[in-house]
Amino acid sequence: MRPDRPAPLPAASLLQLIWLASPALPVGGFSYSEGLESAIENAGIDSEAAVGEWLLDQLHITQARGDMALIAKAVGAWRRGDGGDLAHVRELNDWVLHTRETSELRLQTEQMGRSMADWLRNQHQGDDHVMPAVQYLAALPPTYPVAFALAASFTQAPVRNVLLAYAFGWAENMVQAALKSMQLGQSAGQRILARLADAIPAAADHAIGLMDSERQAFSPMLAILSAQHEVQYSRLFRS
Repeated sequence: MRPDRPAPLPAASLLQLIWLASPALPVGGFSYSEGLESAIENAGIDSEAAVGEWLLDQLHITQARGDMALIAKAVGAWRRGDGGDLAHVRELNDWVLHTRETSELRLQTEQMGRSMADWLRNQHQGDDHVMPAVQYLAALPPTYPVAFALAASFTQAPVRNVLLAYAFGWAENMVQAALKSMQLGQSAGQRILARLADAIPAAADHAIGLMDSERQAFSPMLAILSAQHEVQYSRLFRS
């Protein structure tokens, strides 16, 4: 192996990341559109190109600057020392709760965080090395980015790989939300997903480079659309 080439990720860790990114993971991500259903109804997002641009903006403006940057710090906090840096974990979890701009966005992160904590408890029953962290997570109460970071911290994956898995799982859920909300075929959905996949590595690199003081949660148009979705007359997704 060339000395400048990183060691391959162990198969168990790679499979765990694929598992965490899967829409089949029972945390309920498929039931939310994160403002997209409202954007289709109220903001003229009415074509494959428009959906692609909307999701690319969301990837770079909200995910890379916010949740992905937080996950990068949270993975390190969970892994630090024998018991992790739990004070930093709590600070990061509080940041998520305090920066969700609408009721539905906060309810989403709380519900998915609890579901991830339940899944981790079920997966690691009897593991005395893992369960203290899972119990701490469940008592916070957990938010989804912090819970995802704990699940990923049990792998040997570098933080960048964790962010790639998280972002692709988010992208796949959002594309599926678009396909359910408007007249787009599977081929269009795959083209949108390909655009997002091309952009995810740069978004992950940007997220890793941000300090805690540079993390942002400012997306006023998304907040407005999310608030509109809470009272949207006809909707498929949870609010």
